[in-house]
Amino acid sequence: MIKVILTIWMFFLGASIGSFLNVVIYRLPKGESIITPPSHCPKCNHRLVLWDLIPVFSYVFLRGRCRYCGERISIRYLLVETFLGLCFSILFLNFDFTFFTLKSLIFISFLLPIFFIDLEHMLIPDILSIPGALSGIILSLFEGRLIESLKGGIVVGIILLLIYFLALIFYKQEGMGQGDIKLGFLLGSFLGIKMGILALFLGFILGGLVSIVLVILKTKRLKEYIPFGPFLIISGIFSYFWGEELIRFYFTLF
Repeated sequence: MIKVILTIWMFFLGASIGSFLNVVIYRLPKGESIITPPSHCPKCNHRLVLWDLIPVFSYVFLRGRCRYCGERISIRYLLVETFLGLCFSILFLNFDFTFFTLKSLIFISFLLPIFFIDLEHMLIPDILSIPGALSGIILSLFEGRLIESLKGGIVVGIILLLIYFLALIFYKQEGMGQGDIKLGFLLGSFLGIKMGILALFLGFILGGLVSIVLVILKTKRLKEYIPFGPFLIISGIFSYFWGEELIRFYFTLF
């Protein structure tokens, strides 16, 4: 019974942090403070009260619309709150209150706003990627993995930096944004060298496949820029939790 109560509590904790991250996702690209003014409807500017801000439930009860002007609320608010709430509860169920749980939640909490900001604005703010990389390095101290964390961040970052410069040399244009390079440092600091390189490999495969599909569907043109950050983040999270199993499975094929 206690485990059930704590799991529910973890869901609401995660959803509440997700609610704050929604503020970060909305305001950071606009250069606005994430603290002031208080939460308000971006359409009618009406200040939101407590029952408008209950994570997940307010969106459902209001049917995705502002209580005051009826403007539709982005589904992203529900997705971020629900996803982070599930992450908190699932990690607690599987790993209890452990250092791995804490590290995993910090990792995901940095990546989630980067995912949506890059997806919506093709921008990866330094104020998220640099503190995220530093967090990975600091947390590695408690695991005795400082050198591995530093190597991972440097190697993944340098690989992306080389791709960036090679694209400039051969194609006279950026092959990726500079924010992707800093995101690489963040991923490498948490993943280490082996999982960091795996995340890069999977990210390029995933990004390539999605790009081909979008071009075939004529949603994007061949030379049109597609944000790479979301693919790196998906592959980074996958590598963090299931990378070792994927590598072991790969070697069983030979």
